Amino acid sequence: MLAAPEPAPVVPEAIVPVVVDRVAPEMELPVPAIDAAVAAAAPGVATPAAADAAPIPKTGTAASAPASGGLRQKADAAASATLAALLPHLAGNDSIPLLDRSAMFAGDVSRLLAAYDLTQGVPAQAAAAPQGRVQQVLKAATALIGTPYRWGGTSTEGFDCSGLVGYVFRSALGIELPRVSREMAAKSDAELIRDRSQLSPGDLVFFGRRGRVNHVGIYVGDGEFLHAPSRGKDVRVDRLDTGYWSGRFLQARRVDL
Repeated sequence: MLAAPEPAPVVPEAIVPVVVDRVAPEMELPVPAIDAAVAAAAPGVATPAAADAAPIPKTGTAASAPASGGLRQKADAAASATLAALLPHLAGNDSIPLLDRSAMFAGDVSRLLAAYDLTQGVPAQAAAAPQGRVQQVLKAATALIGTPYRWGGTSTEGFDCSGLVGYVFRSALGIELPRVSREMAAKSDAELIRDRSQLSPGDLVFFGRRGRVNHVGIYVGDGEFLHAPSRGKDVRVDRLDTGYWSGRFLQARRVDL
C-alpha cells in the first residue's frame, strides 16, 4: 500500500498589535460624535479630527467661504480662542468618556463664540465692562452717604470733598487721583467737559468762583452729584442744575475707567 502524503505544516497568522493614538480604547470609536458636537456649536471651526490631520495654524481660520476683511479677522480671533480652549483636552491621559468630553467641547465653543459680537468688532463683555466699572464707582460712593465731613479727611471716619472722591475711586477700582480738587480738575489724561448737559454718571464735577476750583464731587446722573459739602454736614447728594451749586459749576473731568 502507498503511504499517504504528510500534511503541510500550519503556519499561524501573525498578530499585529493595535495601537490607539492619543485616546483610551473605550474612547476610540465615537470620534464622529465630537466632530458633530463641535460643528454644531461653531460651524466652520476646526474639529479635533482636523487638528490631527494637519498642522494647526498660528492664527485660526474661522471659515473657508469668502468674507469681508474685518469680519474675517473677527472670525479668526474667535476660532483661535476656540482652538486654544479645545486642544488641552486632547491629552492622551484624558480619562473622561468621549461622549461626555464632546458635550464639554460644545459648551466651551458656545461660550467662547457667544462673547464675540461680529457686527461690532469687540467681545460683548469688553463692551459692557466700562459701564460695570461706573456702577462700581457709584455703589462705593452711595455707600458713604451720611459719613461726616472732616477737613483733610480721607477715610470712613470723615472726608473732605477731594478725600471722598479719591477714596471712592481707589477703593472701587484701584485708581489713584490727585489729592486736592484743583489738581483733579487739571488732570490732563481725563477728558475735559464744560457743558453740563454732556455729563455721564461717574464724571468728576468741579465748582468754584472766578475760575478757581475749590470743590469736587461725583456725578450720579439725573442732574445730581454726590459730595462732602462742608464742615458740620455729611456726605450727601445735591442738585447740580438748580440752587447754590448750579451757579458755581465750572467744569467736569471723565476719568478713563
